[in-house]
Amino acid sequence: MTDAPSDQTIRILFLGDVMGDPGRKAVGEMLPRLKEELQIDFAIVNGENSAGGRGITPKIAIGLMRAGAAVITTGDHVWDQKEIVPYFSEEPRLLRPVNYPAGTPGEGSLVLETKKGKVGVINVQGRTFMKMLLENPFTVMDEVVAEMRKETPVIFVDMHSETTSEKVALGWYLDGRVSAVVGTHTHVQTADERVLPNGTAFLCDAGMCGPVDSCIGMEVQTAIERFTKLLPSKGHVARGQVKLCGAVVDVDATTGKALRIERLQRVWHGSTEGA
Repeated sequence: MTDAPSDQTIRILFLGDVMGDPGRKAVGEMLPRLKEELQIDFAIVNGENSAGGRGITPKIAIGLMRAGAAVITTGDHVWDQKEIVPYFSEEPRLLRPVNYPAGTPGEGSLVLETKKGKVGVINVQGRTFMKMLLENPFTVMDEVVAEMRKETPVIFVDMHSETTSEKVALGWYLDGRVSAVVGTHTHVQTADERVLPNGTAFLCDAGMCGPVDSCIGMEVQTAIERFTKLLPSKGHVARGQVKLCGAVVDVDATTGKALRIERLQRVWHGSTEGA
C-alpha cells in the first residue's frame, strides 16, 4: 500500500508471531520504519513466541511497545514464562485469548483511542488440535463483539488457531460484525487474503516474524530428528536471515468495514549474531 490513507480510513498493521531473539530484533528495528513508510495508524503484534520461542516476558512486551506496537496479542504459549502472569494486571495492552474462563489473569480484548477514532482488538484462541481446550470461540465472540461494537465498529481479531477450517469458519461467522479476522499460530503465511462480502478482511494466517531457514522458526535439524527418531528433544530458535510477515488492513473509520487487505513480507537485513 503506497497511497496515504484518508482521514476517514484507519490503516492497521498486524505482524504475525514474533519468534525469539531474531524476531524481536527485526521487529524492534523495522516496525518504526514500516509505520512511517506505510503511514500506519495502529500497529498490533503477536508476541507469544518472543521469549525463546515460548511465551513472552514483561521486558519483551515493553520492548515491543516501545518499538511501536499499540497492542500485543498472544496465544497458547502465553503462560510459558511465569513472570508474565502478574504483569497482566499492570499492562492492559498485552492480551491473552479472550475465551479463557472468568477469573483468568488479564483481558482478551480492549479498545484504544487513535487520532482517527477508537480501535478495538480481540485475541481469541481456537480449539481444534490445540492442547488447551478453551471456551467455544464462536459463542464467546458473539458476546464480546456485541459489547465492543457499543464503543466502536472498528474491530481487529487475532484468531490463534491450528486449523485453517476453524479460522475460515470464524471469519465467515464474524463477517460484517468485525473489521478483520487474521489468523496466527502456524507461522506459515497463507495466500487467501480477501474482504468478505459483508466487509470483514480475512487472512487465514499472517505468518511469523522469524528466521527464514528454519522449521516454523526452530532449528531445522532438531525438527527433522523429532520426526525421524520420534524422540523428544529441546528445540532452539534458528539463526540467519529474518523475514517479517503480517498484513495491512484499511478500515472505514465510520462503518468499521474493511476497504482492502494486503499481505506483508519484508526481509530484515540485520544480524542475528549474539541474539
